[in-house]
Formats: sequence, structure tokens, C-alpha cells
Amino acid sequence: MAEHDYEIIIGLEVHVQLQTRTKLFCRCSTSFGADPNTQTCPVCIGMPGSLPVMNRTAFELGLKTAVALNCNIPKFTKWDRKQYFYPDLPKGYQISQYDLPMSENGWLAISDPQEAFAPKRVGITRAHLEEDAGKSLHDEVAGKADSRIDLNRTGTPLLEIVSEPDMRSPAEAKAYLTELKLLLTYLDVSDCNMQEGSLRVDANINLHIPTDDGKVATPIVEIKNMNSFRAVERALTFEAERQYGVWKETGKVLGDMPKQTRGWDDQAEVTKAQREKEESSDYRYFPDPDLVPVTVTEEEVQTVREGLGELPATIRERLENDYQITAYDAEVIVNQGRDLVDYFTTLADKCSDGKRASNWIQQDVLRTLNEQGTTISEFSVNAVSLAELLTKIQQGEVDNTRAKDVFAEMLQHGSSAAEAMQKLGIEQVDQSEVVTLCQELLAANPKIVADVQSGKMQAVGALIGQAKKKNPNVNPGEIRKLCLELIAQT
Repeated sequence: MAEHDYEIIIGLEVHVQLQTRTKLFCRCSTSFGADPNTQTCPVCIGMPGSLPVMNRTAFELGLKTAVALNCNIPKFTKWDRKQYFYPDLPKGYQISQYDLPMSENGWLAISDPQEAFAPKRVGITRAHLEEDAGKSLHDEVAGKADSRIDLNRTGTPLLEIVSEPDMRSPAEAKAYLTELKLLLTYLDVSDCNMQEGSLRVDANINLHIPTDDGKVATPIVEIKNMNSFRAVERALTFEAERQYGVWKETGKVLGDMPKQTRGWDDQAEVTKAQREKEESSDYRYFPDPDLVPVTVTEEEVQTVREGLGELPATIRERLENDYQITAYDAEVIVNQGRDLVDYFTTLADKCSDGKRASNWIQQDVLRTLNEQGTTISEFSVNAVSLAELLTKIQQGEVDNTRAKDVFAEMLQHGSSAAEAMQKLGIEQVDQSEVVTLCQELLAANPKIVADVQSGKMQAVGALIGQAKKKNPNVNPGEIRKLCLELIAQT
């Protein structure tokens, strides 16, 4: 399949559970993991006569996210009932927003340090609040293929973020999701735990295929049941190829076939047809008569905007410019969260070397955190102590190899760099001692000297090994440089 055979059109719908203690319209707990159907009340299960009351915190978190996504915030928004029947929707309708959402017309910038695609802005059609449905539990493997319903999740506040169909590859879709999740994490509006259902993705995809008469479009397919960003990328890749294959075989295009919802089978790595895709008219939206509209002032929006703090895109740009690190390095650091950004900036400021600080964080700090299963806030070597070690490397008091031993000692005992070096017997070697040692090595190894003089520069490596045996504290780079200078003078 040639790359130019078709253009992929992708739009994403992301449902984010907001980090509130209680549900959107009642006081039931939103905590995860409780026994089935123990966190419900007449309001969230739709008992006759029960009346909803909006959770103000949920609205504030939604507003915070919408402002960060550069959305327009209307002064007036209302609630609507989205009518459909499903076993995990006890009321027979979902309280959502239809024609007057709480935000619209925003954007999110995405890029790729590996340059798989050019930086771009993905449009945000709308971000609106709605209540979550319950959860169907299917026991198809270990049990009797029965299904049960857990209504604990019913009524949990969701923010649905709908993108424009601006993405043109599965890689762009994955980058969008990664950046969106990072933004939500920095805003502290959701834990974004996909395994617990806190962040769920539905992907809409179709193809624009060039023909002799212009261009045709395949039917839009919505893909569900994707539990990771990698699964989203794989599902979109498969579905693009499937749609192109169907068009090549049948010639059917938009208008000839209905929109369709398909599920992703992660084990088989295929999408499977589920049903025809509904239109908005199928849901019979109408304003919820039990909830008053919400009004927002410009002053409230401005207060939210001023309280956002520094967001990931701005932080990456600052790290690149102020600390002279690559876009890739900035991406790695920012993706770990605010705490690591603070650790890096403190480290880089104290040792005055952003690149060295970045290298040590990526090669040693993050590796150690992964091995220990801890976070940077629990790390036993703080940024100031590590900066002390990096400064000693810069000043030639310890070479990189032995610095790793010092770091391990600091990590194990919580000691300073100076204390660790003293315990390991590492001390700076006087320059006159280094010169004398090099002269002795050259005198004892005339063949190596001759090899270097004949152009075999790598031969000097043997002298470095001998020097380290005589004095473990010598700097290998300094030994190499001085030996070559002395040989050049003979």
C-alpha cells in the first residue's frame, strides 16, 4: 500500500472522569474499587421523585480544563437529557449537554521530537460535562457467560473532550492523547487512569481516497474498547487498512454505507462490527427540567486563567531555551510531571550545566526510580546533593566512572557527595603526580609510544588502564590527553 493511496481523517472523543469526591448530581462517593452497587442513591439510579443538584467542584474542574484547552467559554450553558436504553443506564437517559455546551472552539498543540510529523494545532470542537453510566460485567471465561451491572460509576462527573477531525495519522492521534493526558495531569483535574476507566477514548476514522473524478470518502467508523494509547494507534492503523481494502473490493463510499461502531479486539488486533452508529437525532435531546442553567462571568474565566500555572508546552519551551537542552530531553523531563521539572531546574541551576543535569536525570535518576518503584519526591538524593556531585565532575575532582560509585553511595546512605567520596577514598590527584605517572608509563611502554607515533592512537588506551591500577583516583581523560601531549613532544 503506497502512502499516497489515501488520506486518513481522525477525530477523537475523550471521556475524562473528574477528580471529585462525590458524583455530578448527588453526594455518593466516586472512589474506585468499592463492592458493586454500594455507592448509589435514589438520584444516581433514577428513582421517581429524586432531584439532582449540580456538583460545583466538577463544573470548576471542567472550566479549568476548557480554559487550558484555549476554548471559548459561553456565559450561559444548560443541561440536556440524552435518551437511550442500555442496562447500565438506570434512568433511561444520561444528563449531558447538547446545543449549549460549557465550552467550544479550542485547540491543543501537538508535536513530535522524533519529527514523525510536523507540529500542528488540533482543534477542540467542544468540552462538555456529563454524568457517567454504570459498568457491565461480563463473565464469559470463568463463569456461565452471564452479565451483571455495577452502578457505582453511575453519575460520576465526566468531561467529554471532542476534537475536530484534524489528525492525519495514528501517530498524530497518539501524540494528541499523550499531550492531552499530560495537560490534564498538570491541571490535577483527573488521575487519567485508563485501567480504572478514568480516561476512555473513542476514535472516529474514515479515508479520503483520490480518484480520477476527484476524491471519495469512506463511511465514518467509531472505534471503542481501547484501553491504552498504543491500542488506539494499532486500532487506527488496522481500521485504515481495512477500510481501504473494503473500498478496493466493493467501491462503496459514504452514502452507500451507514456509519458504523466497531470494537477493538486487542488480542486479535482487529476491529469487529458492533452496530450502526447513532445520529444525534436518535438520542431525542431535550433540556433537563430539573436542573437550572449555569452562568459564567468573564471575571470568573479570567480568575481561572490566571490560576492555571505553567503548562507543559510552555515548560518545554522554557527548558529548551533557558537550559540549552534538546526538544527530546525537554519532552522526557516534562512528561514525568511538575516534581521532576522542579528537580531538574534546581539541579541545572546549582551545577550551571543543563545538558549534564539532563543526562544524569535520564540515565541515572529515572532508572533508579523505575528500579525502586518510587517517585522523585521520595528520592533519597535531592537535587542540591546531586548538583554537588556534578560540580565535582566539572572541576575534575572525580571522573564520570567513579562518579557513578559516588552516586550509588549517596543513594544508599543519603550522604553528601563529599562524604561519599571520602568514604570511597576518592580524592583529587595533584597535577604534578599525574605528570610523573604519565612519564613513568611512557618510559615503561616504548612499544605503545611507537604505535602512537605511527598513527595508532587507540594504543594509548592501554596506558590508561595501567594508570588506573597504579592510582584509581586519576582521571582517564586527563591521562589520555597528557600522554598524547608528552608523546608528541618526543
